[in-house]
Amino acid sequence: MTDTNKKKIKAIVSDIDGTLLTSKHELSKRNESALRAAALEGVKVILATGKTRNSAIHLIEKLKLETYSIFLQGTIIYDPAGKVVIQHTLEPDLLRRAITYMEDRGFDLIMYSGMRLLTRAVTDGIVDATKRYHEPVPEAVGSLVNYVADMPVNKLIAIGQPSAITALRWQLRQILRGEAEVVQAGLATMLEIVPNGSGKGPALAELLKKLDIKADEVMALGDAENDIGMIRMAGIGVAMGNASADVKQAADHITGTNDEHGVAQAVEKFVLPIGEPKPEASSDKADKPATTDAPAEAAAPAATPAAAADAEKKP
Repeated sequence: MTDTNKKKIKAIVSDIDGTLLTSKHELSKRNESALRAAALEGVKVILATGKTRNSAIHLIEKLKLETYSIFLQGTIIYDPAGKVVIQHTLEPDLLRRAITYMEDRGFDLIMYSGMRLLTRAVTDGIVDATKRYHEPVPEAVGSLVNYVADMPVNKLIAIGQPSAITALRWQLRQILRGEAEVVQAGLATMLEIVPNGSGKGPALAELLKKLDIKADEVMALGDAENDIGMIRMAGIGVAMGNASADVKQAADHITGTNDEHGVAQAVEKFVLPIGEPKPEASSDKADKPATTDAPAEAAAPAATPAAAADAEKKP
């Protein structure tokens, strides 16, 4: 295993929900202070989320970020001024098949086109899935099929009961025939369709080339299946204490939960200069290669069979 304590970190890439923000969707003072201190040391702080840039404007302003950011599951990269520099979209024919299948079966759908969100009709499930995460309530436009040829579509979300979502994941694989990826972002009630070759990992690889930063010089933090790609790629991959078991297995280090300032713990441990206060790491477990700052008694949440099947194997 790599000696993570001796790496020179030039960029911190953090997921937002379940990672940087608490379970109340708030930025803790300790996380804010740690990231600002890292930025003062010349470290680039990069946000990577499945949501739109609108959902993170308050964080960009509060943290005074002047770096590139990754949004909509890696389908869009924005420059510091908010201009799109890289974008991946879904094919209209694929969207027609997926939308027709899911609308016929009663799933709530949200279609994402840059900053714009569209849905057939605004339901309680739609409102809950957006406002909680600082997203605007989508526009109600009727059947989404009528719009797929008129705008670039970055991703499509289905919302339903966990058991129905689990079944839908398998069904969509048959319908899409490998033409797009089907992922989950830590929510059992939501399923996302994104273009092949997108995702936080591939987006980070594209961004690092632009920034002339090596993957070995990056620390990436996350809690869900959609974070695994960037966690595996980074020189220091950090799983939150509240992360699922497959994310922890992919990581080099396990930090505290999102309610224990886990991002700050990792930044203080691996990025800030010696002399800054750092939490002590717990003893490594014999059967776990990752180091950990998480409480020893905190059991890892069980990975769903679908998530475990989709997770890449760490080389």
